[in-house]
Amino acid sequence: MINERLKRLERILELTRMISADLDYSTILQTAISIASELTNSEIASILKYDEGDNHLHFVAAPWFHKDAVEGVRVPLEESIAGWVYVHAKPLVIQDVHGDERFYSEVDLAAEFQTYSILAVPLLVKGRAVGVFEALNKISRAHYNGEDVTILETLASLAALIVSNISLEERVEKTRVEAEKLEQMKNDFIAISSHELRTPLGLILGHSTFLREVIDEEHQEQLDTIIRSGAKLKEIIENMSNVKNFQSGAARLRMRKFSLANLLLDSINVFQEAAQEKKITLHPDIKTPELLLEGDAAKIEIAFSNLIKNALTFTPEGGHIFVVAEEIPGYAKVSVVDDGIGIPEKDLPHIFERFYQVESHLTRQHGGMGLGLSVAKVMIEMHSGEILVESVLDKGSRFTFLLPLDPNQIDAGQRVFHTKI
Repeated sequence: MINERLKRLERILELTRMISADLDYSTILQTAISIASELTNSEIASILKYDEGDNHLHFVAAPWFHKDAVEGVRVPLEESIAGWVYVHAKPLVIQDVHGDERFYSEVDLAAEFQTYSILAVPLLVKGRAVGVFEALNKISRAHYNGEDVTILETLASLAALIVSNISLEERVEKTRVEAEKLEQMKNDFIAISSHELRTPLGLILGHSTFLREVIDEEHQEQLDTIIRSGAKLKEIIENMSNVKNFQSGAARLRMRKFSLANLLLDSINVFQEAAQEKKITLHPDIKTPELLLEGDAAKIEIAFSNLIKNALTFTPEGGHIFVVAEEIPGYAKVSVVDDGIGIPEKDLPHIFERFYQVESHLTRQHGGMGLGLSVAKVMIEMHSGEILVESVLDKGSRFTFLLPLDPNQIDAGQRVFHTKI
């Protein structure tokens, strides 16, 4: 008797070691049913997992000679012994299944097998059933006993961990697939909407600009409103296209040498009028006026302009915006610092995400689609650079981007052609 118990313990420890070794789930479960058949003296054993998608139990482990036959069998929770065990989370012994109305004969038909008796126990994880472990047909038509129940429950406690992990991985994979579908739908919407809006918007801006030159002064203010609104819509469309092109791999860099100081100062001059309207002072501090970089100047200008726009948007009247450009080892460093409203700490990790808005009341007050910072990040990262943000609520924000001085650091796959001026 002692030797028999030691043998059982060794077999259970074997399964425990397999789990600890992080082996393939299928291998562990097949070993579990083999051990179960041996220790309970049963013809076969099997493991079923509950599927939330169709509210049925499915076989995840069965003897090799039945595996293909039962792979597609769906065992209902009602009118099946396994279903009863799963629902009630209790062991069940049926010494003669043909006298029990819960016996589900479809499995026997599929496997061309005849079941006489069943010992079934639930797979429990934190008191919740995730499946069922079955042993079928005790040899010599003997009856299952309490020791058999204990053995199968012990094995089930180990198998339950594996089945739970399988279910978790399936949910993760399902979530990943759904997220990819949503991302593709969003990308398709951006591509279609930006494409379809370009032509009518171009006509609106073109005709409005022409009319601006010929109509009388009385109506010029209204026409200016149309032109400004059209220009704002054009900016939104361009931002959407920039992000979409980068993510699809369509965006490429057009490399050339350019003066970083000239690029920054020209961009700042473009925003001087808007800054003056809000009584905001722009303070350029270019510490390396002779620095030449190699890259796509237009894309870097987009990134920098979006940071300036963001600072102007969230800096109140009478505020200040500082632009600091300097050279640090290996990089050109540009910082846009404002004394505006700042960004809540909880929003900082998400500030560069597409369409992300910082607090709904700010969105209503300042407008925008939450694309500017995302586009800036895209443009800088295309140059193998990095963009960072620091902010204190009600104190202000500092956006910094780094561009490599060595053009060989920039991903060659992003380039289209290379020119020098």
